[in-house]
Amino acid sequence: MIKAEMHQDDFEAYEELFDVKDRKARRSRKPKARHIPKKEAHEVLGEIAETAGLEGGFEITYQPSKYEQGWLLSSLEGFYDQHLITDVLAQVRGGKEATVYCCEAHPSTGVGFLAAKIYRPRMFRQLRNDKVYRQGRDVLTADGRPVKKTDHRLMRALNKKTDFGVQVSHTSWLMYEYTTLGRLFAAGAAVPQPIASSDNAILMAYCGDAEAPALPLSEIRLEDDEAKPLFDEVLRNVELMLQQHMIHGDLSAYNILYWDGKITLIDFPQVTNSQTNDKAYFILQRDIKRVCEYFARQGVKSDPEALTRQYWDRYVRHFRFDPELGPIEEVPL
Repeated sequence: MIKAEMHQDDFEAYEELFDVKDRKARRSRKPKARHIPKKEAHEVLGEIAETAGLEGGFEITYQPSKYEQGWLLSSLEGFYDQHLITDVLAQVRGGKEATVYCCEAHPSTGVGFLAAKIYRPRMFRQLRNDKVYRQGRDVLTADGRPVKKTDHRLMRALNKKTDFGVQVSHTSWLMYEYTTLGRLFAAGAAVPQPIASSDNAILMAYCGDAEAPALPLSEIRLEDDEAKPLFDEVLRNVELMLQQHMIHGDLSAYNILYWDGKITLIDFPQVTNSQTNDKAYFILQRDIKRVCEYFARQGVKSDPEALTRQYWDRYVRHFRFDPELGPIEEVPL
C-alpha cells in the first residue's frame, strides 16, 4: 500500500491506469488501531475460490484444484463475459510464472480453441531476476501505453516496491508480452495471434487440436529433412525481432512449439530492447547459442558466435539511440 508519498487523487488516477480493483473499498477503508495478522496464502486463495467465477454462470469442464479455481476463474471471467471463450477444457502447460489453459472459443471468434495464459498469484510465483530485461524499457499501463518518466511518485513506488509498485510492475510485465505478440504477429512472425488481455491473463491463438496441444521442440525429435528448414525459420524470427529492435530474452527449445511441421515462438514478457539495454549483446548471444545447441543435436551445424556478430552488426551496431526520437540508423559516409 502506498503511504504518504501519494495523494488520494493521484492514487485514484493510477487505479484507472493499472486496473487496481475495489476503488470504493479503498476510499471507505479506515485505519484500524488493532493489528490484524497476515493471512496465509492458502487462506487468501480459499476465499477467492468461494466467490469467483461460478456466480456469473462460468462453469468449466476442467477440474482445477481448490486453490487454483479462484484465481483461474477470476482471471478468465472477463473473457467469458466478452463472449471470447465458453469453457476451460484442460491445463496445457505450467511454469514458474504462469499456467496456460486450452479454452473452448466462443463461436463468434471463428476458431475452435484459444489459449489463456494466466499469471500465477504473486505469492506463488518464482520470478527470475528480471532487472536485466527491464533495463531500457518503458513502464506500460494496462492498455499498453508507456508511463511518463516524469511521473516521480509512480517511479518511487516502483523503486520502493510498495504494494502498488508491485502491481504496476506486474501489469507492465504482462503488457510487454501482449503488445510484443501484437507487433510481431502483424510483422509476420511465427507467434500466436493475441486476442485479448486482462489484469492477470492473456488470451491468444491456440497451437494444437482437440486431442493434444503442440509440444515444445525440447520434446521433439525432428526428421532429418525438416531440421534445417525449421532452424532457418527460427533465425528468420530472430532477425525479424531485431528489425523491431527486440530480443526474445529467453529463447530456447522450451519456448518454441512444434505442430504439423511448423514452429511457433512463445513466452515474451522478458522481451529486451536491443537499442537501450546495456546487456543486449549478451542476451542475444545466449538466445542464439541455445537455439544452435538444440539444432546441433538434430544434425544442423552452425556457428552461434558468428551468427550473433552477424546479426548484431546488421541490426544493432549501426544504430544510435536518441531519447526523443528512438533508434536512428547511422549511415556510413
